[in-house]
Amino acid sequence: MNRYAYLSPSGEPAPSRRPVEGAGSPLDASGLWTTGSPPFPGRQAARVPVPPRRPPELQGQVFRGSRAVAGGVLTRKELRGPAWRRLFRDVHADAALEVTHELRAIAAASVLVPGAVVSGRSAAVLWGLDVAGPADDIELTVPPGCTRSVVPGVRVRRAVLLPEECTRRRGVAVTTPEVTAVALARSAPLDEAVVLVDQFVASGMVDLEPVRAVAAASTGRGCRQARTAVALADGLAASPQETRLRLLLHRSTLPRPIAQFSVRNGAVFVARVDFAWPERRIAVEYDGLWHAEDGQFAHDRRRLNRLLAAGWRVVFVTAADLRRPDELLARVAQQLAR
Repeated sequence: MNRYAYLSPSGEPAPSRRPVEGAGSPLDASGLWTTGSPPFPGRQAARVPVPPRRPPELQGQVFRGSRAVAGGVLTRKELRGPAWRRLFRDVHADAALEVTHELRAIAAASVLVPGAVVSGRSAAVLWGLDVAGPADDIELTVPPGCTRSVVPGVRVRRAVLLPEECTRRRGVAVTTPEVTAVALARSAPLDEAVVLVDQFVASGMVDLEPVRAVAAASTGRGCRQARTAVALADGLAASPQETRLRLLLHRSTLPRPIAQFSVRNGAVFVARVDFAWPERRIAVEYDGLWHAEDGQFAHDRRRLNRLLAAGWRVVFVTAADLRRPDELLARVAQQLAR
């Protein structure tokens, strides 16, 4: 007996439940199931998820949700669905767009507060600086007397901006790189202000002299610090930590080094070092995390060997060293005294 056969209550094999071939049977001549009635009528087929509707005019866009609903483009249920992200109150974006500080700044200036100028750190982000994260408040400026509503995630200030202080980028009004750099220098702690100005200049978006000219002409709160910060900036640092290291060296009693010095062995270029005392053939190099990347270690070793062959000594500095400035300065002083 087939051990899988059904048994009747009496213990005898029950009649087979296999459908009989013939008219109305789901079996064809080969014994395979056909498209007739399903073999297990009580079981429902799994539902295939229906992708959310994404009207073409909203794809890749930021928009007012209330207007999309009022215009019949979306229903309220669709607006709450997975195809759209809420950026601010009544401001939504295509969910295919990555939510960044830049996207939120563009949405705030174009949809939430039309006519506002992106300023401060948000303007710096539009100019390519990584100084604000996706969740940080968006900074906008509107003219005096303009009605300003309180919206979570947005800081709006009233101020007069001259036409030459503004331009357009990414489709919205934004303060120029020079004005943005000075604005950051006004509000950040002094060393961080110098770091930000150095980053702006190093990015190639602006030269240092125009920034200094804007700072010299600025008035109001923070203008004195802005002038101090741009005076301390040199625009040569490849990283914020290099700026902090330069400020530490300049404020010490050590002789002032030359930043970004090109070392040569006769007419042959050897390397460019962060800081140098050429007459003593001593260099100071900031050793950041990027030096640990694949292939970078071997490149650094070859570079160090070239410097040593040219008669130079190198003091390497890490982030941990910057947290112990006295020890670091003593180490550099010891090398200079040899």
